[in-house]
Amino acid sequence: MTRFLSQSLQAPEPGFRTGLQRLEASNNHPNTDIRFTTEVQRETQTKLQQLGLDPHDTTPEELYHVLQARIKADDARLTKALRTRAATHVSADGDVVAGMIYALEQLPDSKRCFALKSSALKAILKQLPPKKAMRQLSYRSVDSFLKHEAPASLMAAAWLSESAAWQQHLVDRYKHLQAGDFEERPIAFVRPASPRWRALAESVVARQRHNLLSFKELGALVFLPLPVDAPAGTTTVSLSLALHELNEIRASSSFLKLCQVRPDFGSVVQTVVRGEPQLLSRLLDQAVPWHLIQRYYAGLNRHDREEAFEPHLRLEDMAWQPIEQTLSAIEPSFDFWQQSAHLGLLHGHQPVSLNVLDAALNCCNHLPFEKQVVQYFQRSLWHELLLRYLRHDTVERTIVDQLQPQLAEELVEA
Repeated sequence: MTRFLSQSLQAPEPGFRTGLQRLEASNNHPNTDIRFTTEVQRETQTKLQQLGLDPHDTTPEELYHVLQARIKADDARLTKALRTRAATHVSADGDVVAGMIYALEQLPDSKRCFALKSSALKAILKQLPPKKAMRQLSYRSVDSFLKHEAPASLMAAAWLSESAAWQQHLVDRYKHLQAGDFEERPIAFVRPASPRWRALAESVVARQRHNLLSFKELGALVFLPLPVDAPAGTTTVSLSLALHELNEIRASSSFLKLCQVRPDFGSVVQTVVRGEPQLLSRLLDQAVPWHLIQRYYAGLNRHDREEAFEPHLRLEDMAWQPIEQTLSAIEPSFDFWQQSAHLGLLHGHQPVSLNVLDAALNCCNHLPFEKQVVQYFQRSLWHELLLRYLRHDTVERTIVDQLQPQLAEELVEA
């Protein structure tokens, strides 16, 4: 059964099989990998039936094209729903990005975060002026730039315009940050729309083919306008990535709050910005992404979460929402994609992904079956497998030991 996991993940062997054997041995051989494989294959067959396909007589290529037709239709409905929201609540032009932000702002789940204060960010930028960004937006002085642009817009302009060396210098300065430079506030959804921004935004989206920037240390998502002629699937990709980054911001926020008493807090901030905080587990014999820990505890009952994190975190700090669940709340036709992020049909050594983000990326990039992307399926499959092992007490205890701030020393960068 582990062959399905190995080939779906395109994992290096024999290391992958050896790692699973160690996990099994440390938990008295519960056959978690076999049980999980059976579960994935059974749920994939159910999804095929929902698509009107015969699970026993459907080729991977047939499934791929059916999924492409499905995501194209769902994306059209989502685009219409977001335009309607925008026209009703935001602006008469019914801009899809405005509708996207409105939908995110109306989500019932927690949107609070632990983020860098505006004053602290501006102090850093005054010492390290983003001169190229200032020229792009026609500012003559750094004081004027800092005064007229929102903090997230400042960072977005700098990140889009400045060199990799400037970006590195900025992150280097984060090492001197302290917990007092951070505050609790709502996550910001920013849409720069001034005439100064229009040319920069349009050129970036045309060149880089994406419209979203995420700044975890600021607790902010910055949305650039989508092209008028954006291909089918673009709206789903943009909103799905925003929901993914929203979960990442929540996870980074909880980790920073948990580590705020550490003497090397500034280094922790750098780790969050450069990639993803991870905890080393001797039992798992590998680094575990912090957001996976966040997701694990988000699924526990209230008492278990409070017991693990008090007094450093509140219950709502450990929020995590499946992308597909939120998509279906915004547009009900996405209900099909719920609980399918880690599902796929294996074709030789190449899986066909039922992950909504993979499907949308394949759609908007017009990728043929032979060149399909499956990266989000593989990521979800691996994380779901790790979550199964986290449920065993011996592994969980190893993780919990590192959650207390005074013990969280084994931090590694992604």
